[in-house]
Amino acid sequence: MTERYRLIGSTASPYALKLRAIMRYRRIAFDWVIMNRSLREATSSLKPMLIPVLQYPDGSYRNETTTLAYDLERRHQGRSIIPAHSAVAFICDLLEDLADEWAVKPLFLYRWWDPEDQGYVSRWAAEEWSVADAEPGSAAEVEFMRQRQTSRMPILGATDENRPLLQESYRRILKAFEPHIGMTRYIFGSRPSLADFAWFGQLSELATDPTPMRIMRDIAPFTDHWVRRLDDASGVEGAWYDCEQALGPFAEGLLAIAGELYLPFLVANADAYRKDLPHLEMNVWGHPYALTPFKYQVKCLDQIRERFGALSQTDRVILKPILERTGCWQHLHQAN
Repeated sequence: MTERYRLIGSTASPYALKLRAIMRYRRIAFDWVIMNRSLREATSSLKPMLIPVLQYPDGSYRNETTTLAYDLERRHQGRSIIPAHSAVAFICDLLEDLADEWAVKPLFLYRWWDPEDQGYVSRWAAEEWSVADAEPGSAAEVEFMRQRQTSRMPILGATDENRPLLQESYRRILKAFEPHIGMTRYIFGSRPSLADFAWFGQLSELATDPTPMRIMRDIAPFTDHWVRRLDDASGVEGAWYDCEQALGPFAEGLLAIAGELYLPFLVANADAYRKDLPHLEMNVWGHPYALTPFKYQVKCLDQIRERFGALSQTDRVILKPILERTGCWQHLHQAN
């Protein structure tokens, strides 16, 4: 397939940057287009309306970056971002989900908590997205963007009660990355995976917004460098590690965050949702966390467990030690 795609998004969206970096790495021909009012109208039939939107060569529009990444795997040969070993591919999916569904939480907190970050991102996003009937980037539009996003903070869990856990999780993520990344070092090899690109999307925004940028440059400078390079890895060649190396300290550090934080959150969310409770409550690393349960995160847990359940017995034997050490096994295995 040689026809070009159109990737419609915003540089303020971690998911748009994730898919853009994937397509660059895979050398899939596309044009990068900033979302505007007319394109919002053209893509309004997509539900839910998420950024980015990928317009296929046949003119159709689709979204949801994980689904798109796997569809592009089916349509285009070579430079796959899915590890070759099925057990490692499952860990890749789990770590991608951790990035997409949890790392966005500290990003949202930092982005809209402090006035400095609010002002910086409001100006940037308002100019790109043109969300109000005003001149793009006008003072009215910037303020509209700021108020709209800050009003959503309690819904998305960016509260004063939750702030210590979200901040702690950001620092632990950086500490999990910092010792292991490099010019040719990714989670599962000397080539990037779907999980690497998901983390790139979130970390690239955290490396740009003022407050989390300063934290990253202070405690994780090599992660900051890695993020900038992965924006365009079209010239990167490499190979997957063997299974033992792929499940080494880098993957284990991130899996520990999944086992101690993310999977317990998904389980608590699903339990609260199915019991029709007004909110879930949990305590991780000595910090409380409370949030209204979301149906989408119930789907995330169900999908992770389904993929785990589909693994062969051989793959489960391979994964059991690392999943038990990191606390993931009990949350994955209990439904199977």
